[in-house]
Amino acid sequence: MEQRHLGRTGLRVSRIGLGTLTWGRDTDEHDAADMLKAFWEAGGTLVDTADVYGDGEAEYLLGQLIDGLVPRRDLVISTKAGSVPDPDRRFDGSRGHLLAALDASLARLGTDHVDVWHIHAFDPDTPLEETLQALDLAVSSGRARYAGVSNFCGWQLAKAATWQLAAPGTRTRLASTQLEYSLLQRGVEREVLPAALDLGVGLLPSSPLGRGVLTGKYRHTTPPDSRAASEHLAPFVAPYLDDTATRIVDAVQTAADGLAVTPLQVALAWVRDRPGVAAPIVGARNAQQLTAALSVEALSLPDEICRALDDVSAPLHRYPDHDWSTL
Repeated sequence: MEQRHLGRTGLRVSRIGLGTLTWGRDTDEHDAADMLKAFWEAGGTLVDTADVYGDGEAEYLLGQLIDGLVPRRDLVISTKAGSVPDPDRRFDGSRGHLLAALDASLARLGTDHVDVWHIHAFDPDTPLEETLQALDLAVSSGRARYAGVSNFCGWQLAKAATWQLAAPGTRTRLASTQLEYSLLQRGVEREVLPAALDLGVGLLPSSPLGRGVLTGKYRHTTPPDSRAASEHLAPFVAPYLDDTATRIVDAVQTAADGLAVTPLQVALAWVRDRPGVAAPIVGARNAQQLTAALSVEALSLPDEICRALDDVSAPLHRYPDHDWSTL
């Protein structure tokens, strides 16, 4: 698998990442082992997790598979901290919480460092410089090699990245930002992606298949083993089952038919090769789904197909998102 630099850093990652959102909950240790081995054998390196996935079980399961199944040195492990199970405060970006969460993640993973450590979301109740200092301390102590953020909007990312760049050698530059990005969700193109490109921050798209909708599996029915049929994941899929999404999915299917490939391959290749993207994170639930995603490696979409998909899924850009002179 082709390797790409993560933002404006020397770290290289596989251009498809393996997500572990369902590990320890919908994906058991056997399926997880099959996926990790298949991913590694295909040349994949970037494995993404978080301290809240499966209430910590995803990290623990990954830790159990490292070395015994796949050498730790062959993986780029990314995890996140900051989400908390508190209805009154969803995110805690305080330095104390973040550093304690990182130590707990390392214990579950059974490793002395993670390769990339992300702040899971912006915490409006904590000064941003305090949150970012946790990243600096994690890197300077060797517990993390690189740092990034997740689910920051455009101004939040620009402020954070600029703050880190203001004191080179003292603060750790942001290597990456992780947000949802697909043909069904192109909101990052308004402000986040322009900021990331300008500041040298690599984009790691989550849900690159539109929460599974872009595979075409929901075009005519809801498969009983799908996320939309799952009690706890159905609300996650529902926003992408409207008429607008249907038009986009139909266009992806048309492109797939013309290229003699699958809708999954078309949708994943489109987001993988967007400007600024380092590696889409694929959250497969089993080895069969992952193998289907990994088969995109040999596919590059023709320019005319990309333009057609761009047109049918184009987000609404108005003042002041981009060029005011087009009004």
